[in-house]
Amino acid sequence: MLTTESVNYGLWVTWLTSWIAAMFWSGRTEKKDSVGAELIFRALFYLGLILLFALPQRNQFWHLVSLESWILNAIVAVGLAFTWWARLHLGRLWSDRVVRKEGHHVIETGPYRIVRHPIYSGLLLAAFATAIEKATPPAMLGCGVLTVAFIIKAKREEQFLRAELGGCAYDAYARKTAMLVPFPRPYR
Repeated sequence: MLTTESVNYGLWVTWLTSWIAAMFWSGRTEKKDSVGAELIFRALFYLGLILLFALPQRNQFWHLVSLESWILNAIVAVGLAFTWWARLHLGRLWSDRVVRKEGHHVIETGPYRIVRHPIYSGLLLAAFATAIEKATPPAMLGCGVLTVAFIIKAKREEQFLRAELGGCAYDAYARKTAMLVPFPRPYR
């Protein structure tokens, strides 16, 4: 029988498998950010994943009815699909590290019109929905750790891109586009 938990794991495994397979579709790297800063992100990222997925999930804060769990799985699917939209839109400029690719420029279209880091936003949406469905202390903590990890990486990436692509171009984009969570903007 298909359970909401197995669907949740299936969504994540399918996403991860496809994401790893697509790693080979990337342009040539011209410059990388420091390894030390990347290690901090990776440590927090993997800790968050372990807390979200690998630790025993006992002592639930609440229990959801089936419909609520299916809705949360749909939100996971939307978050993961959003990451793929961003990845496809970014094309060969994508990297799992903070780098400058050959022909790198500021992308302001597609999901990058909504948020500056749509891959991180999509993953966080999927992680929050997963944590809410699991409703356990490790899952909630894992989601929090992932949020911190992606905020740190997004800020580091922006600093790197400002230096590499020019502060004026990136700052103009940053002024009109939210970092991770799209907020309504007043008309000017």
